Amino acid sequence: MYQFLVSFKVESDHRDDFVRAAKKTARDSLAHEPGSQRFEVIADEENPDVFYLNEVYADAAAFDTHAKGPYFGAFFAEASQYAEGPTWLMRGNLVPR
Repeated sequence: MYQFLVSFKVESDHRDDFVRAAKKTARDSLAHEPGSQRFEVIADEENPDVFYLNEVYADAAAFDTHAKGPYFGAFFAEASQYAEGPTWLMRGNLVPR
């Protein structure tokens, strides 16, 4: 399982836009990309302008498919207008038990 956590700093007047775009990407990716397993949009508890995307894929290849797909591209086309990021905070493969 390939997982990562990224952060974005969003202009204050576009927080709702960012959440809407990220949640749409999450819904579309989970519904139409078989390797997408989890896509969470998380608001920072101390800074309302910071958001995290916590994503899980079957493997790195499934993430590559996502990154080359239409939902990823549409999200970045919009979010890059008012958000800085992503800043990679964590990425890697789940260690088996």
